[in-house]
Amino acid sequence: MLQKFNTMEWKVIKTEKDYQKALKRLELIFDASKSTKEGDEMELISLLIDNYEIEKSPIDFPDPIEAIKFRMEQLGYKQKDLADVLGLKSRVSEILNRKRKLTLDMIRKLNEELGIPTEVLVREY
Repeated sequence: MLQKFNTMEWKVIKTEKDYQKALKRLELIFDASKSTKEGDEMELISLLIDNYEIEKSPIDFPDPIEAIKFRMEQLGYKQKDLADVLGLKSRVSEILNRKRKLTLDMIRKLNEELGIPTEVLVREY
């Protein structure tokens, strides 16, 4: 049976203690139905936890080359497939081995063809 709890008692999580309290409560009501008070509370707590985690440990963008390799793996691409996007196979090899920098044109093509965000591709590596 779920504990009775007033959802109005929740506030922005600012301390580790509040964070741990929210995690414990979320664990208790995790399987609550969406159309219930506990379901509403679960949604609220999830948002509060997410906000706290983003503030305390923001996730940085990945390395551009690692992002390209990861996306290639997701799509089942080989270097020759990427060469169809960027030009020569040797150029792709140089990029993946960090011997050649990405150009603006390459960044645009990788964004359009592979869906890698430009914010990731323009980072230094």
